[in-house]
Amino acid sequence: MRVIKQPGAPGAERIQWVEARGRAFAFTLQAGLPLLEAARRGLAAEGFTGGVLNFGAGALRPFGYVMPALSKTGENAAFYSDTFRPEGVTRVRLGSMTLGMRDGAPFFHCHGLWTEADGKTSGGHMLPDETVVAEPFEVEAFGLDGAMFTAEPDPETNFKLFGPLAAASTGARTTRRAFALRLRPNQDFAGCLEAFCRAHGIARARIHGGVGSTIGARFTHGGVTEPFATELAITSGAIVPGASGALEAALDVALIDYTGGIAEGRLVRGDNPVLMTIELVLEVVE
Repeated sequence: MRVIKQPGAPGAERIQWVEARGRAFAFTLQAGLPLLEAARRGLAAEGFTGGVLNFGAGALRPFGYVMPALSKTGENAAFYSDTFRPEGVTRVRLGSMTLGMRDGAPFFHCHGLWTEADGKTSGGHMLPDETVVAEPFEVEAFGLDGAMFTAEPDPETNFKLFGPLAAASTGARTTRRAFALRLRPNQDFAGCLEAFCRAHGIARARIHGGVGSTIGARFTHGGVTEPFATELAITSGAIVPGASGALEAALDVALIDYTGGIAEGRLVRGDNPVLMTIELVLEVVE
């Protein structure tokens, strides 16, 4: 399996996790609000201070984003591009967001694909301080109670990254047992989720949110993304028993690589290692 050398030593805990409670629901992002504030208000209206979102069609203006890029300094295994600020309304096709805290204030990590006003298709990492909801659009949310994604320095990658920390209950109404996870680099995406579920007695789980990166990508439809630096959003995911009865992760993603290549599909199990991080929520179904 592909491996990328990180600037720091790997930590012993390869999956950072916190058990919590949560609930799935939908709400509409309000036009005219910064995307961060619109997402925060939607979760807060249901009593949550953090969680994850998935969405389809949406409209953003102003809009700022970066793409994955090679590191110019060698201080990181990969980095971000310069900031793009397309004119006009950008039409989002899909996205996934982790909403948590950074430096004591709400913050998000959000990846997606979109079409800009001039017809250019692109994708990457939306900037929370430069992105505004242009028209109302609906999102699927999973609010977390008892865990919060919190940005902290990560010595292994030399980035400040979201990871779950235990948090006081807000008293929000919840319906499900859930786990907030951060997967660390150089481990197979599907394999570590399957191992996590086996270790915690989870027979079936549904994935909510899902933001991060893999080292290139290998898809079950035969497609290959060779450029190693990517940014992906999970579009659908579950861990369920396969034909043999063993747990198998079905992970549908959309991604952009550092050359601007876009790819979508189901990831091959056992051949898609994490590049920097992947954050997601596992809803325990059984």
